[in-house]
Amino acid sequence: MRILLLGEYSNVHATLASGLRQLGHHVVVASNGDFWKDYPRDIDLARRPGKLGGLSLMAKVYSYLPQWRGFDVVQLINPMFLELKAERLFPIYRYLRRHNGKMVLGAMGMDWYWVHECTYAKPLRYSDFNIGNRVRNDDEAEKYRHDWLCTKKGDLNRMVAADCDAIVSVLYEDHVCYLPYFPEKLHFIPLPIQMPEAHAKPEGWQPPLKVFIGISKGRSVYKGTDVMLRAAEDVMKRYPGKMTLMKAEGVPFTQYQHMMDGADAILDQLYSYSPSMNPLLAMSKGIICIGGGEPENYQILGEKELQPIINIEPSYDSVYRELENLLLHPEKIDLLKGQSIAYVRRHHDFIKVARQYERLYMSI
Repeated sequence: MRILLLGEYSNVHATLASGLRQLGHHVVVASNGDFWKDYPRDIDLARRPGKLGGLSLMAKVYSYLPQWRGFDVVQLINPMFLELKAERLFPIYRYLRRHNGKMVLGAMGMDWYWVHECTYAKPLRYSDFNIGNRVRNDDEAEKYRHDWLCTKKGDLNRMVAADCDAIVSVLYEDHVCYLPYFPEKLHFIPLPIQMPEAHAKPEGWQPPLKVFIGISKGRSVYKGTDVMLRAAEDVMKRYPGKMTLMKAEGVPFTQYQHMMDGADAILDQLYSYSPSMNPLLAMSKGIICIGGGEPENYQILGEKELQPIINIEPSYDSVYRELENLLLHPEKIDLLKGQSIAYVRRHHDFIKVARQYERLYMSI
């Protein structure tokens, strides 16, 4: 098959493309590299700052449109698949729809269904937009509501979701937000991870406990990194010399993954039910994830044996307690490291995931 993957989110499309190519498919990835993260792509669609940057990107996209014809499948990472205003994306989507085979929408990252459902229906006990019945009202959450609700972005999302041939969710959280609207065309496929070529067998751990945390530019409060960082620093103060903290803030992906090497645990996303790409990458290296590992995450995968994620509730006390517990029970560390690798290999290996996409593409 000829497959065009448009847009990027945390290396999903670049990794999926590698898997699909190994299965013999012709794949083109066109994206902005997910901003500063600078993930690999075949066609660079990064936007320069300012109005001229937008005009330049528009011109570049329109110059590529004749080449973006005749694909068997076009997959969009998100309804905002290009760094352009939603108004500009309506005609581009229609062009792609008219001149290609099947259209697939990724239910990944921020979109209308995620914002709307978590704000109003609240299918999750907690999320980026609610804690129980209480709606989160921090600046970042309010900004995203303003971006997506009653806007052209929201209109675009609903139009593409209704029109496309299939929708792919990659996390339990996204799946439950789309499910009430599109039960027939919604498909859950785990995130793809390219396993490291070689693993040092995770045994014989030696102190101190090395904890890694990635800090997204301008999204610390929204993602709960501020709470996690404070809890980790307080644990480190209480147990001097027994724990170290490694921080990465706004660095490109290549540098980010090298910085996490050698860590024992990663703190990631306070309000998530499931591990996303960065903690899964860490787990593939034998790094323990302290973050989203709710029962629903394992249920949607059908996993009843391997449950290596140290799940945390969205609070300072929960983060502090779980970090302290790991520090005081080092006998768990090697076991959790080994299970983390096995978990990613079982559910997220990029070739296995690519085969699931292949089956979906052929079925539609």
